[in-house]
Parts: sequence; C-alpha cells; structure tokens
Amino acid sequence: MADLALTARLNPSAADARRGVLRLHPEALVALGLREWDGIELVGGRRTAAVVGKAPAGTPVGVALLDDVTLSNAGLKENASVVVAPVAVQGARQVSVSGSAQAMAGISPTVLRQALLGKVVTVGDAISLLPRDLGPDISSSATTQALSRAFGVAWTTELLTVTAIDPSDGPVSIQPNTAVNWGPGAPALRHAREREEGQSDSSPGETGTFGRGTSIRGVGIADANADRARGGAGTWAEGDAANEGAESRTPTVPVSDLAGVSGQANKLNEWLNLALDEPELLKTLGAQPNLGVLITGPAGVGKATLAKAVAAPRRVIELDGPTIGALEGGSRLREVANAVAEIVASQGVLLITDIDALLPADAEPVATLILDQLRAAVATPGVALLATTAHPDRVDPRLRAPDLCDRELTLPLPTAVTREALLEQLLRKVPTSDDLDFAVIASRTPGFVAADLTALSREAAVRAAARASRERKSPELTQADLIGALDVIRPLSRSGTEELAIGSLSLDDVGDMVETKQALTEAVLWPLRHPDSFARLGVEPPRGVLLYGPPGCGKTFLVRALAGTGQLSVHSVKGAELMDKWVGSSERAVRELFQRARDSAPSLIFLDEIDALAPRRGQSSDSGVSDRVVAALLTELDGVEPLRDVVVVGATNRPELIDPALLRPGRLERPVFVPPPDAPARAEILKTSARSVPLAADVDLTALADDLDGYSAADCAALLREAALVALRRDMSAADVTAEDVATARTRVRPSLDPAQVEALRRYADDRAGS
Repeated sequence: MADLALTARLNPSAADARRGVLRLHPEALVALGLREWDGIELVGGRRTAAVVGKAPAGTPVGVALLDDVTLSNAGLKENASVVVAPVAVQGARQVSVSGSAQAMAGISPTVLRQALLGKVVTVGDAISLLPRDLGPDISSSATTQALSRAFGVAWTTELLTVTAIDPSDGPVSIQPNTAVNWGPGAPALRHAREREEGQSDSSPGETGTFGRGTSIRGVGIADANADRARGGAGTWAEGDAANEGAESRTPTVPVSDLAGVSGQANKLNEWLNLALDEPELLKTLGAQPNLGVLITGPAGVGKATLAKAVAAPRRVIELDGPTIGALEGGSRLREVANAVAEIVASQGVLLITDIDALLPADAEPVATLILDQLRAAVATPGVALLATTAHPDRVDPRLRAPDLCDRELTLPLPTAVTREALLEQLLRKVPTSDDLDFAVIASRTPGFVAADLTALSREAAVRAAARASRERKSPELTQADLIGALDVIRPLSRSGTEELAIGSLSLDDVGDMVETKQALTEAVLWPLRHPDSFARLGVEPPRGVLLYGPPGCGKTFLVRALAGTGQLSVHSVKGAELMDKWVGSSERAVRELFQRARDSAPSLIFLDEIDALAPRRGQSSDSGVSDRVVAALLTELDGVEPLRDVVVVGATNRPELIDPALLRPGRLERPVFVPPPDAPARAEILKTSARSVPLAADVDLTALADDLDGYSAADCAALLREAALVALRRDMSAADVTAEDVATARTRVRPSLDPAQVEALRRYADDRAGS
C-alpha cells in the first residue's frame, strides 16, 4: 500500500475548521490512488484517520492541509512531517464518545448520531459536532436545531472524545445504523440504570424517554399539521427528525412528495388500510389481518421517511434500533416491552428503525423474548409492525416468520431521473437562479441517496447564504452553489465500504490505446449513461468485459481511468481473495460483493487476476472451492436477480485458463485485448507520465519511445521515475531531468515483456476475433 511523507500545514479555510478533513494536491491523490472523500490514515505523533479532499489551487504537492482538530489528533505541530496512506474504513456498529457534562446531559444519542454521521474516527480522536455537510455557518436542519435547543450556540465549538469503537481493528465510519452512545458516567447512562432498577418508569400512554435518550413518540395527523403550521418542514434524510425530548414531534413528508417510490408507497398504504382500517374484508376471506413489514434498501434512501409518510394519519410509536440495541439485555427487553404495551393500548403502527442493530443475525438469548413481544403486538387487532434495515442479511431470520414480518418492501437506489425529481422537491420553495439545471447535478451524483441530496442542498444553501451576506443581496441558489457543494458532500454509499480508489484519473490520462478505450467506452460507459438508447433498440447492454494482455500494459490503470470518467464506484477483488476453506464462505463473499455493487450503483466490479479466481472447473484440487466460486459468479452474472447499472470487468494475462462458461454471452461476453504499446503509444505514455516531471530541453520523448522496443506501459513510467531519482542522486537541488539522466536510467530499467507470451496472447486475440 503506497504512502507519502508530506509537510503538515494548518488549513486556513474556515469552511474546513474542525471537520476532520485532510486536503492534498491532486497529484498526491493520484499517487496514493485516492479520490475525494475516501478514508486516509495519518501517522504523526499518533496514528489517526480522516477523510481526504482536494487542496485549493496553488497548494504545493508536498504539503498536506489539516484542520485544527485533525492536526491535534495526529499529534502534530505545523510544518512537521506526516505520513499519509490509504486505509480501509469499516462501517461502525457502535461508537462511544465523551464530552462536557452539559453536552452529555442535553444531547440525546439520536441527535448525536445525526451530527456525527459520515465522520471517520479512531479511538482517542477529538471530533466536533459540526455535521459532515456543514461549514462554520449554522443551517436550519433538524439536527442543528436540536443541537441549538439542547446546548445553545456553544455546540459549534464543543469537542468530543472517541472512547470506544466497534469494530476496533481500524478506523470506522459513523453510519445511519451505528449506535452512538455517551461513554460511562454520562447522565443518559445513569437514567438507563435507574430505569433498569424501576426508579423512573413512565406511565402507560405517556410519551416517555427510553434507554439512552431514545424517545417513543406518538405522531398523529394533528401533530403533523401543527408542526407544519409552526413552520416545520419535512426532511428527506432518513432519521433527520432527531429525538429532541419527550415533547418532540416528527415532521412528516407528504406521500405525494416521495419521488421514485410511489409504487412502494401505494403498496404499503394498501397493506395498512386492509390490516388496520378494513380487517373485516380479510376475515371474511379466512385470512388474519396481521401485518408486519420489513422495509429494506441502502442506508439513507428514505425507508423511515416512507414509513412515517404512509402511516402519518395513524398513531406511530418509533423505536431507534441502534440506540436500544446498545443497551444491556434486560434494559433492551424492557424498552421494547414498554413500546409494545403502549401501541397495544392505543393501537396504530410500531416503527423500529435499523432493526438489524436490535435483532442481529447472531441472536442473543434476549432476542427470543424481544421477538415474543413483537409477535404479541402483530397479533393484536389494529396494530401493525414496520421495521427498516439497510442490511437484511444481518437480521435475525426469525423476524421473517409468518406471524411477524411476513412481507418485505425494497426501496432501490435512486436513478438519475429520481435524483432530479428529489432535487426539485427539496428546492421547490427555494429562490433559485435561471441557470439551475437539476439534470446536470443528478448526472454528477451517482450513488447519492435522498439523505445525500438533502445534505447537498443544505451545503449549497450555506454557500448561497454566505454570498448574500457578503454582498448584501437577496439570497439565491445558483448552479455554482450546487456544483461547489459536490466538492464537500461524500455520499453515504461510499462510506464504510471497501472500494477501489480511483483518484482523479480519466480516460484522457491514458496514453494512446484508442481502440481499447473506445471498446471499453461502448461496453461500460454507454449502457450506464444512455440506458434509454439500449431500451429503445430493444437490446440488453453487455454485463461484463474481459481485459487481457501482457503484464504491465495498463489493464488495472485502464479500469481506474474508466471508473474516474464514469464517476463509478469500483469494487475490486484480486486473485483468489474470495477463496475460503470454510464451506459456503466463498459463495457468501461473492454474493456480498455483488450486493455491495448493487447498493452503490452505478458501479463496476473489478475481478483482477480472474484466472486465479475462476479457473476451469474440474481441474483444481481445492475440495471444490474454485468450482463453487465459478458457479456463484455465473449465478450473479445472469441469475434470476438482474444486474442493473452494474458492469463486471475481469483482467488477466492468462485468458486460456479461465472457465469457458464465464466467457459466454450474458457474462464476460466482450473480450478486449490490451496490446503492448508500439512506438506512438509509448510516446503518448511517456508524455502522460512526464506531466509532473520537469524535463530538460535535450530530452526527446518521441525519439526515446522509438528506442524502447519491448517496454511495457509500466516500464515506460518506471523509466521516467528512475531518471528523476538519477537526477536527485546527481544533485539534490536539481530542477530538471536531463537526457543523460534518462540514458543512465535505461541501464537500470530493462524491458519486461516476454516475446513468447505476447505472441501467444496475440494468437488468442486473433482466434477470438475470428470465432
């Protein structure tokens, strides 16, 4: 894994203050193989992590700009040396923090989670309460309003300390289903212990505070109307209507404003009407009017928002799964039992958000008792159970029993058309300029869910408000505000997942390879950018591409450039990473890989060294693991569940070893040969590699390329790197690389292409072209 030693400087930008952001020169991002808002590790006086962004123009390549909090977390002083490297960031199951007595007493865990959403943390880090999508200005979002009411204006300067994380083997990202708690000694924990001892029970029918600040809220249509009359506005961000105490009410979004999920909303409304309003119809037909629905979909897509909107005319009691799930077994059962007792007494809808945190697949003994309580609620006439989860595979399978959640509703990742409609809904009451083009913003936000678009709108509003304040003009949102906000907002679908970092590469950075780039554009980018054209012609776009060619000729580089051009999320598997000796583990890894790709579509699955991952079946001696992995890949590629907005790219230099079934139509059907570079191609590669290398006037790259027969693309790039090192050995203050340096480097960097292997690959390509 690459790393760089840089000079740490304090970032003077007020917009980045206390936000946990490290900014690097674009060339440093490319060298590290990172793109904006990926996780990055910092090693100074201590080891920590942050999210990385692009530094402003004029920042030297060797400088890292850190905000004040990140500088302190890394144990650094200004102008000290810091080592930075890419790091895999996992989604946190649980995070504990500590703060001032006022903060711990006044801020509920639900509000706390919303404020810290998307931040990358390690144990011992200091973090601010400024949400991921806000600069120093205060937005009118539900989270910031709750913080202001609970803590006053001082919340903008409050710093918390991370005391524990789970998993604990590396940095984590705070997700919508992460349980965020105050550390031991916090008032909320003392309240939980008092509740466990029976000292502060709330009477039935009242709105009580449960566990660690979790509130069970009764929401009726009168409450929602009263909220709107007071100026409350619904939010698209799942969970944004945070718990603010016993008297809080959750604003709901009208069903008509739910863009892209009208079918799911109508189906859920039909189920609720039959089970709660017209149960006699079902009874007449011999069916029980019980209703339990599991609502699934990517994090932040709006599952809870949909449930609250459809159930709004009825009484709704809501339980926050991550917060309740973080309690001890007895307290957890007591909170669920209290909620069930209240909903049974009043009738209505019991909504449990992120139920995978409350009832995980690795069930504890208390889970059986919790399921009994939920089963009793569902069996009660006039009561329905709605549960949401972003990880349906992590939920206790008993929840899907016929007498519990026997129905499932799935919300998809928003398409470009849906994202455009969501933006229009979010900004319909906002004064905007005439140049606003929602279609352009929608096309530049692949993988954004409703919560991300809400954050994007708020960040754009902050920029527009700051400009209006400076210029003393009426506020107006412009296209530049939204495009500028894209440089700040990191979509939830990229946080807590292992993706191939693509940096700022594009196909324009790939020297020559005109035919190869055109073939990849047609096979990968066209289906994702122009699906209507394929539908109009009645053809299915290719599902997979096989890149094959000699080692070092740029297959992996091409994939990174392709992903950068199409703004795709890339899920990479190298060689036999999916192989596991335990029966079923390898197949599960394949399923999870494809599921992650579907959840972050449009996306690309990159299977590097695919000959080791999917060899010909029946010829291995690994107890059938390879055969089962091949079968799992075939099932995912053209199985019952279709791949939408997901393209699979395999890369190999031994295509003859791959199982032939993978190369048939509907699978990796498009073979693309990546040939060794000829002289013009080598010249283009050298020119591209030399963009950041100051060459003296006596260096003729065209003549050099003619003399590099047998050099691969990697060899050409290595030659210039070695020439730069030769120049440094000659003189540490050297300002350029001379022809003599290049000549010396040639004696050390030799061609790596094997003529016999190149010829065999050319024959294979000719055979494929003729077949």
